[in-house]
Amino acid sequence: MLETMNAASPAEASIMEEAFALAFGDLPLETVLALREGTAWRHFSGQGVARYADLLSIAALDAYLRTDGARSPRVAMADDSREGSAGVPEHEFTLPDGRVDLPRLLRRFDAGASLVASQFHETHPPLGRFCRGLEKLFLHGCQTNIYLTPPKAQGFRSHFDTHDVLVMQVSGRKRWRVWDGQALENPTRRTPWPGNMPPVGEPHIVMMEPGDSLYIPRGVMHDAATEPGEPSLHITVGLLEPSWAQALRGLIDSDEVDATPLREAVPTWRLAEPGALAMLLEGLAEKLRGLATPAHAERLSMQLLDQLARDRQPLPARGLFLGRLEPEARMRLADGMHHHVAIGPDGQAALHWTCGEIALTAEQAEWLGPLTDGASAEELGEGALAFLETLRREGLLEQAG
Repeated sequence: MLETMNAASPAEASIMEEAFALAFGDLPLETVLALREGTAWRHFSGQGVARYADLLSIAALDAYLRTDGARSPRVAMADDSREGSAGVPEHEFTLPDGRVDLPRLLRRFDAGASLVASQFHETHPPLGRFCRGLEKLFLHGCQTNIYLTPPKAQGFRSHFDTHDVLVMQVSGRKRWRVWDGQALENPTRRTPWPGNMPPVGEPHIVMMEPGDSLYIPRGVMHDAATEPGEPSLHITVGLLEPSWAQALRGLIDSDEVDATPLREAVPTWRLAEPGALAMLLEGLAEKLRGLATPAHAERLSMQLLDQLARDRQPLPARGLFLGRLEPEARMRLADGMHHHVAIGPDGQAALHWTCGEIALTAEQAEWLGPLTDGASAEELGEGALAFLETLRREGLLEQAG
């Protein structure tokens, strides 16, 4: 049996609701979930409010370029006017060791190349917190890529992405063209951009203003260009939803260890016989039926949550030094750490998080309920202080209220 922390609990509401409001405004949750399950794109007007100014600025990007962390491939450039690929070769704006050669990068930018900073949420805390809020909502990984485009320029040509994206316009204006429908149905990383695929039909023109956002499902063709007079800065949030193929690969790999039927040999020596296809069909059906059980559904759920915790950067609710935890101090489970509770086949509960797991007694498992909202060791009772200290050392607890 798998049990996850309530996604709408007060302990998580602040980070989730903050991210949700920035991303989707006052749209109902069910409407957003329906968007995620469909193939329609949608433009959200910021109504003239620069909502993303606290998430990112050109000044923050400028400062990042002056650090040793600004290296390829995290920093890239793109220019639609180039022959062949729009990607600018790294040697034109980096040093031999991969560090950004800032004077040359600035020259390329002045000449019309867009600047791309990938995975910027891993180095910029406001974006890290924003992504964590969306991850707690959708229960899959999120990432951010930053695009700074000079006036009257275009970085990438018409294309589609292999995961859903949310574009958030920080400053400047950018004209987007978006086509209806999926150019390639439900593409994944294993079905990448096939080349110069032309869009079909007429595009919709969307002028993105500061505070606007644009949701584009995977497979939907789009491109963007700046207007004359001012640069454009936008954040592209990658919503890294797992596909069924990805989920099943993980489930089959893990099940092979325990499931005797999956370790049986495929009788290739009978493939030349008249009934070979019927034999293979029967074998496939039998093996797939073996995976379609409640126990396998629980295992798959656990694997997806564990993958989320392993893949994302931990944001522990502690620094280098910890003060004394007083018995009356009200603490809650940390907002920024992915965690969930699992009950194993033997009935043993365990708290799973980014860096490992803690076996729980029945009493400790019950304490996690009050700790979702906030509770003190004094309120929880005997033995709770030591348990809270364990969680706090791992960065899993933060001050409540």
